[in-house]
Amino acid sequence: MSKVAEHINQRIQGLSPVEALAEMAALFPGEVIFSTSFGWEDQVITHMIFKNNLPIKVFTLETGRLFPETYYVWNRTLEMYGKPIHAYYPQHEALQAMVNAKGPNSFYESVENRKECCQIRKIEPLKRALQGNQLWITGIRAEQSLNRQFMDSVEWDEGNQIVKFHPIYNWTLDEVKQYIADNNIPYNILHDRGFPSIGCAPCTRAIQPGEDFRAGRWWWEDQSKKECGLHVGHDNLIKE
Repeated sequence: MSKVAEHINQRIQGLSPVEALAEMAALFPGEVIFSTSFGWEDQVITHMIFKNNLPIKVFTLETGRLFPETYYVWNRTLEMYGKPIHAYYPQHEALQAMVNAKGPNSFYESVENRKECCQIRKIEPLKRALQGNQLWITGIRAEQSLNRQFMDSVEWDEGNQIVKFHPIYNWTLDEVKQYIADNNIPYNILHDRGFPSIGCAPCTRAIQPGEDFRAGRWWWEDQSKKECGLHVGHDNLIKE
């Protein structure tokens, strides 16, 4: 853990997620950013930010391949809170070149092609979104996968050169669902259909009982190859 992350970790000890988010916003004014993919956890944090008028920029990666249900939640969230959610799109030149050369579904053909698609649609836009910020907030929870149990709620992201904060890191899924119900927060109906993790539509399926939380992401690949770089370091999988 970097010295900055260590300092932040000390400052938020004993604080609730909302109090910790407010502390981060005060510590890094205008330099705190939250990435949402409109899943359960992200909707909880979006509610905390918007409902309490915290000066934290909320953004999403608009890959162009999201589920219709995801767009619906996005729109409902805008209607409910009346706050902006900033969309970051792929660079159109790189996207056009890839699709022109390999077609719209090249990611099914090889791990290399899939990673190229993730790089264009997610990684490069993410780096633009994070530029100029000091703190990146995510909806990661320890319970989501074995790897994530060995992370910290505050950590240094070496790949993106930024401090990351996971405000509901220690929450259970039941706590997340209860918070959503208690606060009447819009959520993605795909969660009720066996999709615990929701990404791009062509790359996400429902999981079977007993399968890993992220088994529905890039299900045609070997488990060891399932990463694309949004969350580097501890987690070899990706969240958003």
